[in-house]
Amino acid sequence: MPDTLAESPVSNAPDWTVSELSGALKRTVEDSFGHVRVRGEISGYRGPHSSGHAYFSLKDQNARLDAVVWKGNFGRLRLKPEEGLEVVAIGRITTFPGKSSYQIVIEQLEFAGAGAIMAMLEERKNRLAAEGLFAPERKRRPPFLPRVIGVVTSPTGAVIRDILHRLNDRFPRHVLVWPVRVQGDTSGAEVSAAIRGFNALPPGGPIPRPDVIIVARGGGSLEDLLGFSEESVVRAAADSAIPLISAVGHETDVTLIDFAADLRAPTPTAAAEMAVPVRADLVAEVAQLHARLRASFARGLDRRRSDLRGLARLLPSADAVLAVPRQRLDIAGQRLPRALKANAGAHRLRLTRAESRLTPSILTTALARRRERVAVVAARLPRGLSATTAGHRLHLTRAESRLRLIAQSQRDRRERGRERLENLRTRLQRCQRQQALERAGRLDGVAKLLAALSYKGVLARGYALVRDGSGAPVHAAAGIHAGDALEIEFRDGRVAVQATVAGPDAPPSPVRPARKPAKTRAAPLPDPPRQPTLFDS
Repeated sequence: MPDTLAESPVSNAPDWTVSELSGALKRTVEDSFGHVRVRGEISGYRGPHSSGHAYFSLKDQNARLDAVVWKGNFGRLRLKPEEGLEVVAIGRITTFPGKSSYQIVIEQLEFAGAGAIMAMLEERKNRLAAEGLFAPERKRRPPFLPRVIGVVTSPTGAVIRDILHRLNDRFPRHVLVWPVRVQGDTSGAEVSAAIRGFNALPPGGPIPRPDVIIVARGGGSLEDLLGFSEESVVRAAADSAIPLISAVGHETDVTLIDFAADLRAPTPTAAAEMAVPVRADLVAEVAQLHARLRASFARGLDRRRSDLRGLARLLPSADAVLAVPRQRLDIAGQRLPRALKANAGAHRLRLTRAESRLTPSILTTALARRRERVAVVAARLPRGLSATTAGHRLHLTRAESRLRLIAQSQRDRRERGRERLENLRTRLQRCQRQQALERAGRLDGVAKLLAALSYKGVLARGYALVRDGSGAPVHAAAGIHAGDALEIEFRDGRVAVQATVAGPDAPPSPVRPARKPAKTRAAPLPDPPRQPTLFDS
């Protein structure tokens, strides 16, 4: 038994609770890594959580770091998280005591160089191409001569002036400018809204609807042109019912809107040239076609006049053409009197035969038969009317029965709906009471945790806190000199004291003039104002 007691280690180290140790680790990590920049690849991103927060990881070849973006900061991010995107995350390192893990709370995201931007654009291009947004069959040919041209660009740049100058040189047209920012965080949203706004204009409205849209911007770096590669801009260009010409940057600059547009122009000036033809060339071509038409018409008249003269020489004389018909007319004139007499005799014979059949007895017999038929029909009419009325009455009776059944079914349905509504109201009240009890319990637990982490609890167990003259805590006796003014905080108040003996390792104290002894004991200092917490209402 003594050997066992001798071998057991004896330590005066204080016991930590799990909450105290987790809080101390959290404060240590946050103090040491208050602001960091971490480069890595986004992994496990599935969009914002239902609460609005975003959870994912940053990884490299050898390690993985949990990351979180709070709801209030997610909407202010210039670069939204995407799966597989290499970024530089700016934020602070903290711990999550509930899982004994550490994580970075991201406040800002940046691209990790041009390579990360190119990889992001390539992944987005492949994904949108798989949806068919870049398919050739979706593209349409702009009209040959549009009446109205819509331009989406900055109204203060040189691009709009170049487009207007080129249109005036080639073929002046009515131009509508939708002003947007062509660089910055809101560039993509404004460009997509402008494209959809032009498509939303009704034909024949107070604002003319464009026949073709030009999305234009001058040259710039890869980061400057990112707004025209956003997914919302590409989808708006692909969904546009109006033909769209993309003229973003110079010929070597490529953005994703170029693949979704109906035409891609190397420069904004080239886009204006694609939109309208050269008016002088059209006038010259029309004049040439008019001259060719007049010459062709004259040649046609000459050819037809020559053909008419040739055919006229082949026609016979009028006497030769009318000789045979004249002879037939003479023969018919000779036969006409005899034919008229024969025809009149035949009609007289037919009239005599018909007269012999129209006697009074025949007419009386026919009239009697007609009267008998009318009497038979008159006798059958009341029975028919009665049968018809009975059939209609039976139909109405059946319809009335069906309507009563339908009305009863509707009443039953309303009654069942009223019962369901009452059950749902009862369940809702029960759920509200249960939720209120759960939240009260959680609030009580958090309040107890706050009280356990406060240094006031340590003072309540009999300890005291010593501060120097400036109010800073004193951690060791080595820095105290004789005559220094100190302040001791107890559980129920503070007391001002004066050191009479220097610490063991303190440097010699300079000679100070003797001070008069205090006549009265210093009153305890009032408690400092309590720092507000999240639970103060």
